[in-house]
Amino acid sequence: MSGCSGCASYRRCSAPPSVQQAGLPPLLSQTGSFSAAGTPGADMQAYAPAFALWSDGADKRRWVQLPPGSRIDTSDMDDWSFPVGTRFWKEFSRGGRRIETRLLVRVGPSANDWAGAAYLWDADQRDARLAPEGRHDADGAGYEVPSAADCNGCHGGRRSHVLGFSAQQLAQPGVPLSLDALAQRGWLTHVPEQPPGIPGDDTERAALGYLHANCGHCHNQQRPARGDGPRCYDPERSIDFWLPANPARAAEEMPAVTTTVPRYVIPGEPEDSRLFSLVSRRGARLHMPPLGSQRVDPDGVARLRAWIEGL
Repeated sequence: MSGCSGCASYRRCSAPPSVQQAGLPPLLSQTGSFSAAGTPGADMQAYAPAFALWSDGADKRRWVQLPPGSRIDTSDMDDWSFPVGTRFWKEFSRGGRRIETRLLVRVGPSANDWAGAAYLWDADQRDARLAPEGRHDADGAGYEVPSAADCNGCHGGRRSHVLGFSAQQLAQPGVPLSLDALAQRGWLTHVPEQPPGIPGDDTERAALGYLHANCGHCHNQQRPARGDGPRCYDPERSIDFWLPANPARAAEEMPAVTTTVPRYVIPGEPEDSRLFSLVSRRGARLHMPPLGSQRVDPDGVARLRAWIEGL
């Protein structure tokens, strides 16, 4: 039954190359134009993906910073290539208190030249400290901060190495830093003639977006070969939850449908569908996603249930 996730042989990721990580400063306030209390500077652009990765209910804020005068190579709309020096931050909080802020930096020209790690917030919430080893139960309520090694378990699944900041995620209505806004800023080398969209009704789009954000970075047919990057396990390549930037015209033509129905998704029968079973549980047994989550996402489960029931 391991075929749906391909993670039965999962093992801890190897530590990232020390030469890449060496430039990460010890304090979060030293990674960008943060104020002493962690307020981001004007040159750090806030953004949010249309479909978010479930992080056990944590609240999140995100920022991106490009080197002055640079642009994102968007010649491949499914895998953007970011200029050296690009920085991404993602802040996680619970109950109004910040727990960690993750930093991802492009440190060289190679596709794998990225450094990343979490910064743990001090008790006074005035700064955060580099914690490449992560932290178990960081908030006293079971929240797990990943190690720098674990980051590649997800980020190594796409050539761009960046997740959540893409043509598909930023083309959807209501996002704070949209694909159109990036084009107007001159940040993109190529602008799509038509913005990406997701076919289907609201139920289908919600389910396909959830699978894209939570599963597509590992389960996709364009995933780099294992020898090309420091991933720590090999999910099943034949399953594809990635939403292409130029989607099919109908929801039933999307890879998430064509690669899972009827083997892992039984139309009209969520309780008998292997995919639904894996997403609906956590614990010692195999579950999906296998990384970065110890709690079931009730909204995600509801979206998948509604989608499967309507197939």
